[in-house]
Amino acid sequence: MLILAATPIGNLGDATGRLRTALEEATIVAAEDTRTTQRLLQALGIANRPRLVALHDHNEKQRAAELVALAADEDVLLLSDAGMPTVSDPGYAVVAAAVEQGVDVTALPGPSAVITALALAGLPTDRFTFEGFAPRKTGERRTVFGALASEARTMVFFEAPSRLADTLAAMAEAFGADRRAAVCRELTKLHEEVVRGPLGELAEWAAAGVRGEIVVVVGGAPARQVSADDAVAQVQQLVGDGIRLKDAAAEVAAATGLSARDLYQAVLAAR
Repeated sequence: MLILAATPIGNLGDATGRLRTALEEATIVAAEDTRTTQRLLQALGIANRPRLVALHDHNEKQRAAELVALAADEDVLLLSDAGMPTVSDPGYAVVAAAVEQGVDVTALPGPSAVITALALAGLPTDRFTFEGFAPRKTGERRTVFGALASEARTMVFFEAPSRLADTLAAMAEAFGADRRAAVCRELTKLHEEVVRGPLGELAEWAAAGVRGEIVVVVGGAPARQVSADDAVAQVQQLVGDGIRLKDAAAEVAAATGLSARDLYQAVLAAR
């Protein structure tokens, strides 16, 4: 089978027992960076030296078929440099190919920068979306943030320290300088830091320069203040566009703070 294994995002003590066992028994390891995997084996005191196959953004599509063919006959362990493979890291193309070919896929859960930052941010965690890295180009970034301005769920982003200040400033412009957010830096490491506050203040703070691995968590847009009649009309419009009534009512309720049940009943009554 194909085995996805989460690796430490900073602190080696977070390596799970299942990861250690998998590394000790593996014969084939697909690794984002084979040098990083070699250092991990050494740091964990694992004597096993499996065959290492490089799997990164530039060769994943070409390597997927080869790895799936191997996984059909023996276990193939798939690692990223840190965290869970496929989450803003290589692995998705291999998993998709394995599923298509009927090859079993499993995962060894473990450290995740996304979930760790979300838990630490002090923002709502009941509904969230992971947006990965923001576009580098100013125009593309403005377009993406503009489309997310009304997103009601908490949003999680990765960002490079060199682009953090520009990204936070663009977020403040698109989402509002008062939107609550948190910058999580060097998670699980010695110098872990979480800085919370309005986007405008965080952009000013980051302008002085920030180092390390960065995760940005941004609160969702506040519910729009609309009348019940307007909300019902929005639900009816969504239904007219082909969305199921139950789903349409839930979507408008999430955006307005009104009751999905009440909206559902009101649309039925209007019929």
